[in-house]
Amino acid sequence: MPKNKVLVTGGCGYIGSHTIVDLCDKGYEVISIDNLSKSDGSALLGIEKILNKQIINYNIDLCDLNSIENVFRENNDVIGIVHFAAFKSVPESIEQPLVYYHNNITSLVNLLNCCDKYSIDNFVFSSSCSVYGDLSLSPVSEDTPLGNVTCPYAQTKQMGEQIIKDFFVNSKTKCVALRYFNPV
Repeated sequence: MPKNKVLVTGGCGYIGSHTIVDLCDKGYEVISIDNLSKSDGSALLGIEKILNKQIINYNIDLCDLNSIENVFRENNDVIGIVHFAAFKSVPESIEQPLVYYHNNITSLVNLLNCCDKYSIDNFVFSSSCSVYGDLSLSPVSEDTPLGNVTCPYAQTKQMGEQIIKDFFVNSKTKCVALRYFNPV
């Protein structure tokens, strides 16, 4: 049987929960990591009701590398990661920049380390159009240069994209960054 398991981080959030449903509808087996720090887990109940099956969620902090590695040791058939888990409030990032840098960057680096160590083929990073900064140009495209960002949240997304570019140079993992405006 071919490996088809995907790990979705932030699986109890808005985008993560919708992605889980879509992946399952397309025949993938899905597991989630969400520490419920910004959600209450009720999305899992909605997912289970829609799919008529249970989705395993690991309630761990992505900044704890050992805990993430335990998930990979338990699930040695993961072929891809879709990384949505990040703090995302612009005002909060201005008030608590170090909390944002620690959470958003450490979790990304930990997951990329696991991509290497556990031979994960695919990595999708949930970035943001905030990486373009305060541009007067509209619409923007993938070729639009990144601008000067206006908050620590956006800075973590710019930094995250650069980390992924640097990681990709010597990795077998295929990586992509999704940039979008408020998905709601």
